[in-house]
Amino acid sequence: MAALRTALNGRYLHPLPRSCGSLRFISSSFKAADLTIEKNPVLKPKPDPSSLVFGKQFSDHMLTIGWSAAEGWQTPQIKPFQNLSLHPASSVLHYSIELFEGMKAFRGVDNRIRLFRPMLNMERMFRSAERSCLPLFDKVELLKCISKLVEIDQEWVPYSTDASLYIRPTFIGIEPSLGVSRAGHALLFVIVGPVGPYFATGGFSPVSLLADPRYVRAWRGGVGEYKIGGNYGPTIAVQSEAAKLGCQQVLWLYGESEEITEVGTMNLFIYWTNESGEKELLTPPLDGVILPGVTRQSLLDLAREWVSEYEKFSEDKRVGELIGKGDFKVTERRVFMHELLAALDAGRILEVFGAGTACVVCPVGSLLYKGQTYQIPTMQNGPDLAKRFHKELTDIQYGRVQRDWAPLVA
Repeated sequence: MAALRTALNGRYLHPLPRSCGSLRFISSSFKAADLTIEKNPVLKPKPDPSSLVFGKQFSDHMLTIGWSAAEGWQTPQIKPFQNLSLHPASSVLHYSIELFEGMKAFRGVDNRIRLFRPMLNMERMFRSAERSCLPLFDKVELLKCISKLVEIDQEWVPYSTDASLYIRPTFIGIEPSLGVSRAGHALLFVIVGPVGPYFATGGFSPVSLLADPRYVRAWRGGVGEYKIGGNYGPTIAVQSEAAKLGCQQVLWLYGESEEITEVGTMNLFIYWTNESGEKELLTPPLDGVILPGVTRQSLLDLAREWVSEYEKFSEDKRVGELIGKGDFKVTERRVFMHELLAALDAGRILEVFGAGTACVVCPVGSLLYKGQTYQIPTMQNGPDLAKRFHKELTDIQYGRVQRDWAPLVA
């Protein structure tokens, strides 16, 4: 059992042995067919989409599903949005037995509501639960419950193609006793709320980065590849340090070789001319240090499609221009700070950008490293590739392009 390999988004990862005893709860997963619904009698006014900021407002309802080792999963419930009541000794409060997901629903140009590759979020949440020794669940059943919540609160999905409904599934241990051990009680809940741009600058404005090798986000053998709160809380102090130095985000480095990993809470992409003179889209690999982002995987999937199409039609210049730039390599490998600096010095960097659910695609404009600021020519180069990625993804999300990546909810 310990030798099983788990496939995620086409990449293979080695899970820990299933020593938590959670595997036996798969068959007893909750069922969406048993979902009970209690409508909120008092609905809040919906905010103006142009006034939205990220993560400050929430809808009228929430989804909760309790679990105990003695009785298994309880009936899933959609009920009025409300505070949680937790025992002061709950394991989430003392030992960070917690995980979460981040996904979105979009109101399309046809007024239909879509999710974006939601099963990739369910896959990642399942792996995070396994690593956190929280009970496992049926991914399809959870997605059905989430979809029903979005359907009920569909008027909270902004009537705007510049905003969306953020969906936050969360899973916490609520064992009411002290002691570092697997939680015998847990709560899975989902809250949703309308959001605008993640960064205050809005639009397609470039961000500045602080790269300081004194700080590490994650390490091999740790939990950097899982979406758990412990990966985020400790970064706040470093983010504050970056702000003091005039930077908006942190470029996370790892090890003595100063391996580049993530940028803020985003996956990182570098578009450059490599040492062989080839155009190349480069991103760090899924080797345990970075989070396997849904947007990251989507950019890689799109890029490989473009490259394949370009190679197929390269003999026809008109068609090649029609499908856009695909004359570049797509590479997942470790990349180091000295490589980035050498490429900047040689004028080989074309674009650097982050990618994530909250921001979609975010260009990088400068880098502060060991007291020196390096200008990154992302915006001077369009940025053609980053903008194309942003357009392709948002076209799918808002229904301008039909694709099975964006299943309909309502």
